[in-house]
Amino acid sequence: MSESTIARWFASPPPPAAVEVSARRVSVIAIAPQGSSRVLTAQASEPLPEGAVTPALNGSNVHDQAALAGALRAALERVSPRPRRVALILPDTVAKVSLLRFEKVPARSQDFEQLVRWQMRKAVPFRIEEAQLSWIEGGEVAGGGREYLVLASRRDVVESYEQACDAAGVYAGLVDIASTNLVNAVLATSPGASTGDWLLVHTAPDYATLVVVRDGRVIFYRNRPSDGGVHDIGDLVHQTAMYFEDRLGGTAFDRVVCAGGSAYGAEADRLRRQIEERVGVRVEPLDVREGVTLRDRIAAGPDLLDAIAPAVGVLLRDRPALAAGGRTA
Repeated sequence: MSESTIARWFASPPPPAAVEVSARRVSVIAIAPQGSSRVLTAQASEPLPEGAVTPALNGSNVHDQAALAGALRAALERVSPRPRRVALILPDTVAKVSLLRFEKVPARSQDFEQLVRWQMRKAVPFRIEEAQLSWIEGGEVAGGGREYLVLASRRDVVESYEQACDAAGVYAGLVDIASTNLVNAVLATSPGASTGDWLLVHTAPDYATLVVVRDGRVIFYRNRPSDGGVHDIGDLVHQTAMYFEDRLGGTAFDRVVCAGGSAYGAEADRLRRQIEERVGVRVEPLDVREGVTLRDRIAAGPDLLDAIAPAVGVLLRDRPALAAGGRTA
C-alpha cells in the first residue's frame, strides 16, 4: 500500500458503516456522531448458507458470490440511511500477520515496502507479488531498531469479498481483519488501555487469536485453528503467558480482555475461569459502550456486544488497513 493510497483514504471522511463477513453470517453496523460522542444507530445480521464462504489464507474463500451479495444486500437494506461506503472486516484467517524487526528503516516509503515484501516472502504460502500488505509501527527495540506489525493477504482473496460488496451496492474502501480492530476497539473505548501490558483473547468458531499489547502497541500476535473447545483456548493462553514472561520481559498482565466468548454459550463461564486460572488476572468482556452509545431500541446482550466490537474498532480506527482508498496495495 503506497503512501499516496493512505493519503487518499485519510483525506476523505471515514465510512458511516462497517460490514463484517464470517463463514456463518454477515453483519452491518452503523455509527454516527452525536455532539462529542458516537452513537450506534443500526445493527443488522444475515445468515450465510453453509459453504458459501470458507475463510482461508491460501485458497478460494467465496464459493457463492450471489449468496454473499444477497445476504449483504438484505442486511444493508435494514440500515437507514443505506450506506454507500463501508469498511469491510474479514476473519483473521484470511491474512498472515507477522511482527518484523528492522534495525534501520528506509526513509522512502517505496523502499520500505520492498523491504517488507522481501522479509515476508518466506512467511506466506503464495507468491509475494500476489500479496496485499499493510503495516503499523510496533515498539522500539534496543539499538534504535523498531518492530512493525505486518498483514499480508492474497490480493484475489480480498478482491472476492470486495466484489460481493460491489454487487450489493456498496464500496468497500477499507478492508481489514477482526482481531486488529478488536485491539482498536479496546484502545478507542477503554480508558488506560494505551499504557501497560494487556492481553486480548479473540475466540471464533474455527480459530483463536491472542494479541499482547504494550503501551498501545502490539508486541505479540498468534492465530491458531480451533475446534471450539474451551480446553484448547486455555492451553493457548497458557503458552502465550509463558512466552510473555520468558521472551517479552513481562511479569503479569494488567488486564485480560476477551472478545467472542458469547459463541461458547453455557461454556463461556468455563472459558473465562480457565483463562483466569492460567494468567491469574480477572477476565473482562470487551464492552465498547464506554466509547459508543447504543440507541434505546438496540438491546445490548453479550452476542450483540461481541458482534459490534470489530466494527466499532474499524470505524474509530487511526491506522492503515489491508486496502485503503483503492483496490491495490
